[in-house]
Amino acid sequence: MTDLICVGAIAGAYGVRGEVRLKSFTADPQAIADYAPLTTADGSRDFTVAILRPVKGGFAARLSGITTKEEADALRGTELYAPRDKLPSLPDDEFYHADLIGLVVFDTGGAELGRVKSVQNHGAGDLLEITGPGLKDSVLLPFTREAVPTVDLGAGRIVADPPEGLFPD
Repeated sequence: MTDLICVGAIAGAYGVRGEVRLKSFTADPQAIADYAPLTTADGSRDFTVAILRPVKGGFAARLSGITTKEEADALRGTELYAPRDKLPSLPDDEFYHADLIGLVVFDTGGAELGRVKSVQNHGAGDLLEITGPGLKDSVLLPFTREAVPTVDLGAGRIVADPPEGLFPD
């Protein structure tokens, strides 16, 4: 498991004074500031965060060291990470997306279906993107208790009971 968890992303500049539009991926969106300092994926920069106000699609925020619109614009698309030990512990049936990526997926009969490439959410719930040698294209598996009855992080595996026809025979 990775020690850094993606908790947000910078959507771009907000205004002309170096503020950013911040998208939060945390359960309590405003709590993202509590997990600072937040780092970039490569660890080259870290920021403290001050949430200023809610705006469409997230928050207007001030990041330490960012004082101009140009600096804020340069950060567009940057994902922000927090150390796992700063985040709240999760209930047994909840997982950080980073922990699911790379897990091997088996069907209920023990046959390997593929591996989790990504976790996506298009508004109706999480979807596991499954890729594998037997798959022509990736498959989006609903991440529900019905379709994914077992997640075993320790063993690095998921047991899935996918809807009929989702995976080729």
